[in-house]
Amino acid sequence: MSKLDRVCSWLVALLVPLAVIGLALRAVLVPPYLQIEYRMPYFPRDDYGFSTQDRIHWATFASRYLVNSSNISFLGDLTFADGAPLFNGRELSHMQDVKRVVQHALLAWYAALALLAGVWVWSWRTRRLAVVRLGARRGGWFIVGLALAIGSIVVVGVAMNPDVFWQFFAAFHGLFFKGDSWLFAYSDTLIRLFPIRFWQDTFLAAGLIVLIGGLGLELGLRQDGGTMHDV
Repeated sequence: MSKLDRVCSWLVALLVPLAVIGLALRAVLVPPYLQIEYRMPYFPRDDYGFSTQDRIHWATFASRYLVNSSNISFLGDLTFADGAPLFNGRELSHMQDVKRVVQHALLAWYAALALLAGVWVWSWRTRRLAVVRLGARRGGWFIVGLALAIGSIVVVGVAMNPDVFWQFFAAFHGLFFKGDSWLFAYSDTLIRLFPIRFWQDTFLAAGLIVLIGGLGLELGLRQDGGTMHDV
């Protein structure tokens, strides 16, 4: 295998995880996911009065805000029936931070998809599809391992030791947010809409999508048309 083929193969191996993880992120930001999640029989009720339909209604605004081009007034203008703001200033500030993270992640996803498409066209025109398949399989194995690791943390956190997931959750937030800006009171709207169980299920759902994608790449591209193992 030439040096160019090696570079191409490893580029694909790096891009594939970005593409599949981006797909998982986008999948949990669609309204149907909220419809399913809040109707799970084990989902905890809101001790402060939100019904299931209330949660779906208000959480849909939060989900839409993260992927649209609106400013924070999209959420800041929302009010309860008595005219009180739905989100306080701390919550709104955090949602602005979350939107920046999500928008950057989606841009990375679009870029990965575009680059993968470009590499595929180049490899097809130059008859190097086996190189792309090899890289995609490598990327597939990486995301399988990642999905199993995250899934194990969530399962242990749900079934055995809640501190395990909380430590992972805190470390995850520490990568993207400053200090304790992501911590809120139980009575705050964000916690009422998105309790810890929501995040456990969301990480599991995203991990399942990633796992299926990784296995699909590995098993579906196993016919690599030859012997490209000298990389």
